Order: sequence, then C-alpha cells, then structure tokens
Amino acid sequence: MTADTRSKRVALVPNRFGPNVAGGAEAALAEMGRGLTQRGWEVDVITSAARDHFTWRNEFPTGETVEQGMRIQRYATVVEPQHSRPHDIGRWIVLGLPTSIEEQYRWINGTVRVPGLFEYLVDHGDDYRAVILAPYMFWTTFAGAEAAPQRAILMPCLHDEAAAYLDIYKPMFSAARGVFFLSEPERDLAARLYDLPSRQEVIGSGVDVPERYDPEGFRARHGLSGDFVLYAGRREWGKGFDELLKMLGFANRLLPEPVRVATCGVGEIGSVPDNVDVVDLGWLSDEERTDAMAAATVYVQPSEMESFSRTIMEAWLAGTPVLANGRSAVLRWHCQRSEGGFTFKDQYELTEALRLLLRDRELAAKLAAGGRRYVLENYRWDAVIDRVEAALEAWC
Repeated sequence: MTADTRSKRVALVPNRFGPNVAGGAEAALAEMGRGLTQRGWEVDVITSAARDHFTWRNEFPTGETVEQGMRIQRYATVVEPQHSRPHDIGRWIVLGLPTSIEEQYRWINGTVRVPGLFEYLVDHGDDYRAVILAPYMFWTTFAGAEAAPQRAILMPCLHDEAAAYLDIYKPMFSAARGVFFLSEPERDLAARLYDLPSRQEVIGSGVDVPERYDPEGFRARHGLSGDFVLYAGRREWGKGFDELLKMLGFANRLLPEPVRVATCGVGEIGSVPDNVDVVDLGWLSDEERTDAMAAATVYVQPSEMESFSRTIMEAWLAGTPVLANGRSAVLRWHCQRSEGGFTFKDQYELTEALRLLLRDRELAAKLAAGGRRYVLENYRWDAVIDRVEAALEAWC
C-alpha cells in the first residue's frame, strides 16, 4: 500500500515516547504529534518500549495503544552488554578519537537496536505522507531513515559534538526528503557538515503558555526560601550539569551570600562542592515544573550542546531571567535576539552575571520580560504547526 500524496497520515519516530521520558527531541516530537492530531492529521508514533536512554530497558508494554488521539506502536529494544566492543567504539567516538567507517557501522548497529521498528517501516513506510524522525544520533533515526527513504524527514536536533562528524550520518542527511531545524545556528552547523537536500525549514519548537503560575506555593511545598537558581533536565556531563556545580562552588566563594541550586529531571546529582546547597526536586509534573520556573530567581542552562532549549523558553514565559552557556551558538542566538538573558563562558563570567542579577532586580525583570515577548512572538505551538503543515504540503 502506498499513501495518497494528499493523505494526512504521518509517522513520528522518536527513540522513546511516553510519560516521564526525558529529552528535548522526544518532547518536541510528542508536542508536534498532538498539534497535528488537533488539526485533523492521522498521527502514528513508531518507537521503542524503553523509557530511559541510559539503560534502554523495555519499561513500556510492546504493541499498539492509543494515547492522546495518536496510535502508538512500541517495539522491544535489543541492548548489547556495556563491555562489548561496539560500546567501546562508542566511548572512542565521545572522546573524539578516530574511527573507521566499519567501526562506526559496528557501533550504530551493535549497541541498541529496535528490530521491530525497522521491519515495520520497511513494510509500511510508504503508507505515510511523511515519516518524521528525531534526533539524528540514535539507531531508530539512522535505521528508520534507511527503511523509508522516500518519506524520511529528519528533525536532527543537531549539536556540535563528536558524533555529528561521523561519516555514517552523511548519506542519511543527503538522502532525506527534507530536514526540519529548530534554530538557525543548528541549520548553519548542518550546512557545514553535510550535503543537505534542498527541502529544509527552520520550524522552531513550540512551548505551551501556562494559564497561571504559583511560585509561592511551589516554594512552600518544597521548603525553599530566599534566592535560588534552577536547572531542569538531564543531570549528566553532556548537559554541563557537573561543570555547573563546580562553577557555582567558585561563585559562592565570591558572592555576598551563597546561592542555592534547585534541580529537577533525571540522572544522579553526582559530586557536589562543599559550599553548594543542592535541592533535588526529582521528576516534576509539567505543572510543578512550570511553578518551579516562576519561583526561581535565575534559570541556568549550562549545556553547550543545544539545538533549541525549550527549558529557557519555559523560564522566560515564567518571568525568570536566564544565564546560558555562551559556548553554545544556539543559546547565544536566543539570548541576543530576545535580550532575555546573559551568556557565560567560564566561572568568572557566571559569577559576575549572578552578582548583577541578584543585586539589580529591575534589570532581572527587564530581561525576563524581553524573553517572554520573544517566546510569545516566535514559539507558540500554533505558529510552529503552521510551519510544519506548510512544509508537508510543499514537500510531500
């Protein structure tokens, strides 16, 4: 069966999907699916049964369910032992060590696979108007794009990281029917690395606008008083969390009063400097995370590897200024366009930016207001889905 070119049936292929699944690409695809469903598209989500990207353990039931109007088809992961050679090659890649094309293929096909997903797309890929896959680095995207080459639209969520330079990804980009980017710097990076198809669009990513915030209630529920900075997301080195704690340890030796850090998300906290008070909020519901954003004095985004960063958008919507890693072209781009926050490249700049925002509340409020305007003008979901629909109509 081949899809009618005017059909409104699409497949979304994230590596994981469901409640408590952490990840910006996964969240963006989920929200895109809900937005398209509301506009009358028939949306199927083809994904793995895993919830956690560290273990890849099958935590969701395999098979078909219907969630929020979308048909979800989950398949079991096959995970190789951590001591196997493909995992060793993966560690070489992270370190930026040279690897042959054969070793790269051995890594991508020998760590985590979802065979049922690949087989489904081979058999049914042509049933869809488009097959939208994200993010670029995982086997589900790599193999899924090969299974449905005529329908594949990549949403790579690309970072300037060692894996992006691997030879195995070059054909995936050049052969795609089209590419969705979340920001202009992401598109610029892709253009430097790959031979891109002519069909490409910066669609951005949408952020829901909460009807209300309860910052004081949040502080009371979690025993938080005084100033604190917030970090929300994956607590791991790749997101800069470990470095952030070290920088705050440095800053707290110089600031008039040490600043606490509250954090929500997944992953272990790890080593904490003696002079940094960390409040682990664990996994929060969307509503509670929204209140956390409003309750924070400053939101800090320490990640260098971002293609969009929905958490800084959530912070700006909540009326909170942002401090962002200036080594990220994407975060610099957002902060410059919005005038909603400062960037830092080292512990000295972080310290002085914190000192200024803690001292000058009028400036902090002005930055936050600029950030909120920026999000409302550019990243409402209606506007993003408009861009997605226009691309689908033009490309497929």
